[in-house]
Amino acid sequence: MARENGLLEMWNRRHAEAETLGRVATVLEQNIHLAAPECRALDLACGRGANALYMAAAGLAVTAWDLSPVAISRLDRAAVEEGLVVQAAVRDVIASPPEPRTFDLILVSFFLERGLAPAIAAALKPGGLLYYQTYSRAAVTDEGPSSEQFRLDDNELLELFPTLKIRVYREERLLGDTHRGWRDMAMLVAEKA
Repeated sequence: MARENGLLEMWNRRHAEAETLGRVATVLEQNIHLAAPECRALDLACGRGANALYMAAAGLAVTAWDLSPVAISRLDRAAVEEGLVVQAAVRDVIASPPEPRTFDLILVSFFLERGLAPAIAAALKPGGLLYYQTYSRAAVTDEGPSSEQFRLDDNELLELFPTLKIRVYREERLLGDTHRGWRDMAMLVAEKA
């Protein structure tokens, strides 16, 4: 419990001190066109809500969950200011993952809890899409978590969701000219049959 409280305090502090709402995930920006209009979307571990706001602006019915009350408060304020509807809630997604067959789209960005993968896949409705982007262990910069526990191994994102059909995948690792391209991360869009 002390570890959980320390973790919550750390995230609350980070979200309170951050100057912006964060950045929209590349996987979402590049592939939002694959989402059905007005579909029911979940931004899982949403942080300050840049992705949730982006999806709401695109016309999706957005739910956003995060452990941090500070993050959810910032997202709520931003949604009101931008005239967008986002159903944001404080929720420990590890202790309380989404229910099966609930969402048409689930976005996970910069959050890695491997044990949640089966619940995330199950929470998609048939034909639903998973958008996932996070850091990989093969990195050319210092960006992202310092612990390898929170970074993906080679092709690991593909292995975490074996029941889904891959529609988009990108992981450049350390190939070629590492000063160019999309580095340090892996992205996936996958469909539930």
